[in-house]
Amino acid sequence: MDRFENISVRGFRRLRQVDLEMRDLIVMIGANGAGKTSFLDVLSILAASANGKLQETLQSKGGLNEILTRGKEQDLGITVSMKVPEREPLKYGLTLSPKGLSYEIQEESLTQQNNPNAPEPFKYIESFGLDIKYFSQEDRKLLTPNWDHNYLETSLSQVPKMYREPENLRKSLASCTYYGALDVSGKSPIRLPQPMRPAKLPGASGEDLVSCLYDLRETDRDRFEMVEDVISTAFPDFERLNFPPVAAGTISMTWTDRNFSQPIYVHELSEGTLRFLWLVTLLQSQSLTTITLLDEPEVSLHPELLRYLVYLMREASKHTQLIVATHSDRLIRFLKPDEVLICDLEEGEATMTWADTLDLDKWLEDYSLDQVWAMNVIGGQP
Repeated sequence: MDRFENISVRGFRRLRQVDLEMRDLIVMIGANGAGKTSFLDVLSILAASANGKLQETLQSKGGLNEILTRGKEQDLGITVSMKVPEREPLKYGLTLSPKGLSYEIQEESLTQQNNPNAPEPFKYIESFGLDIKYFSQEDRKLLTPNWDHNYLETSLSQVPKMYREPENLRKSLASCTYYGALDVSGKSPIRLPQPMRPAKLPGASGEDLVSCLYDLRETDRDRFEMVEDVISTAFPDFERLNFPPVAAGTISMTWTDRNFSQPIYVHELSEGTLRFLWLVTLLQSQSLTTITLLDEPEVSLHPELLRYLVYLMREASKHTQLIVATHSDRLIRFLKPDEVLICDLEEGEATMTWADTLDLDKWLEDYSLDQVWAMNVIGGQP
C-alpha cells in the first residue's frame, strides 16, 4: 500500500511552518485553534490539487487570501513525500500565491532522486508560474504542454500519465477522503431506507450504511460476522442485524436485542449507537482510500465505546493512513504515545509534536497517557 512519509506546510492559517513525519495512525489532540482542522484542510487541498478541483476548493474556503497566515506569509507552500518500494521517495511540492482576488500556481514540482550521484533529482514536473514543464515519455525530456492548460489547476491533475509511481501518487492524493460529524437527526440519510446495491463504504453521511452492511453480509460473511462480533462486544445484549425489504430494490436494517421481543429499526436507534455502527462499518472496510481523515469520531459515543473505537482505528490503519482529530482525553487513554500528535500554540502559531518524542517514560509508570495530558505535561491544553 502507498504511504506518505512526510509533509511540510508553510503559511496555512496558524500552520505557519510545520514539518511532520507521517505515520499510519495519527491522532491529533489539542485546544481549539491549535491547527487540527487546518491540518485536515491542507490534506483536502492536496486532494483537490490532484483531481482538478483546486479552484473550487479554494473558493469554498473564501479564497487563498483567507487561509494564508495573516500578516506573516505571502504564499502557501505544501510539500509531501511518498514511499516507493525499492526506490527513493517521490516528492511533490506546490506553492500558491495571491493574484488580485484569485491566485496563481507560483511553483510546482514532482521529483525523485533515482541516482544518488546525480546533482539533481529526476523531474516529472517542473513549473514556475506560466512556465509549465512535464516529462514526456515519448520525447524523453521536459516539454511544455501542447494543449489548453488551465493555469488555475495543477499540472499534476492535467499532464498525461507518466509512470506508474507518479500516477499512484496522484491517485493517492486525489482519493483522500474526509469524514466529519455524522448527521443522525430524524430525517438524515443514515436513518432512511437504502437501495439494495453494492457498496463498499457507508458514505460520509451514512447514505450507504445499510447497503454497505447488506453487501458485506452477501459477499464477505466472515468480515460481516467480525462487524457483528465488535458490536456484540461493545453492546452485550446485541444479537444480530437483519435487512428487511421495504419496497422493490429497497431495504432497511433492524437491530435485534435480547431485551426486546421486537427488532429495533435503524431509524429508532440512539445517536451514539448509530454513530458507532457507522464507524465500525467504515473502519473495517477494505476499500478505504490511501488517506482517510476523521474529525471528532468520539461525538455522542459512551466513554466505554472508545476502547473499541481505538481497536478499529488501529485495524483500519493497516489499509489506510488514518488521520484523526479529537478533543477527547478519554480517547487518548487507550492510545500509545507513538499514535498521538500534540497540537499546541506558541506565540499564535501552531506546533505539532509526536508524544513519543517527549520524555514520558517516568510519567507513564504512574499515570495513563490521558492523565499526563490533563496535567499539561505534554502541552496541547486550552
